[in-house]
Amino acid sequence: MPEPDLFESENSVLAHARSVFCDVDAGEEAYRHTLGQLISYYERLMRETRRLIRRSDREELEMNRLNHRLQELAQELEYRATHDTLTGALNRGAVIDRATAALARGSLALIVIDIDHFKRLNDDFGHPVGDAVICGVTACLKDTVRMEGMIGRMGGEEFAALLPDFTIDAAAALADQMRQAIAGHRFPAPVNREVTASFGVSWSPQGRPFEHAYGRADEALYEAKRGGRNRVVQALE
Repeated sequence: MPEPDLFESENSVLAHARSVFCDVDAGEEAYRHTLGQLISYYERLMRETRRLIRRSDREELEMNRLNHRLQELAQELEYRATHDTLTGALNRGAVIDRATAALARGSLALIVIDIDHFKRLNDDFGHPVGDAVICGVTACLKDTVRMEGMIGRMGGEEFAALLPDFTIDAAAALADQMRQAIAGHRFPAPVNREVTASFGVSWSPQGRPFEHAYGRADEALYEAKRGGRNRVVQALE
C-alpha cells in the first residue's frame, strides 16, 4: 500500500498553476485565480514553517535543559559516592582510590589523624555534639591543607590527608599546623574543654601500595597516642 502524500493539496495547486502557465490561451482571470491559490498556500506554508521552527526551538531548549539536569544529577551522584555525608570530606573509598592513583604517578606523604578522647566527648555531650566536633575538626584540616592536598574521613573520628610529592618532613610540618589549628579552635557550647588530635605521618615512593603507606602512618599514629596524644609522629623509614 503506497504511503499517503502529505503534500497532496499543495501538489494539486502547483500542478494547476503549471497547467495555467503553459496554457497560452488562459485569460487574466485564470492567472489571478491561480496566483491567489499560490499565495494562499505559500502563506500557509510560511505559517507552518514558523510553527515548526518555534516548536523545534522549544524542543531544543527542553532538550538542553534536560541534558543540563542530567549532568547535574551525574555530578551529584558522583559527589555522593565519593564524599562523606556529614563533613563533605572524601570518604574512605575515595581516599583509597586517590591515594592509589597518586602512588601510581609519584611519591605520596600520608597523614592519619585521630581525635583524642572522642568517645569521652560523645559520652559527656551526646552524638550531635560529637558530630559538630567532627565537622569543626574537618574545617581545621581543610583550612590548613587548602589546595596542597586532599582531606578524607576514614570513619568515626579518624581522618587522612593525602599530600602528593611532599617530603616526610614537609608533611610532618603541615601536620603540626593542623594539630595547632585544632587545639586552638573554639568549639561551640556545650563543649567546655580543649579538643586535640594525634597524627601519624608516612612517606611512600612511587609504586607502593596504599595499604603499606596507610599501615605505616597508622603505626606512627598509635605511637603518638602512646606518647601522650596531641602530637605528630613520623613513621620510621
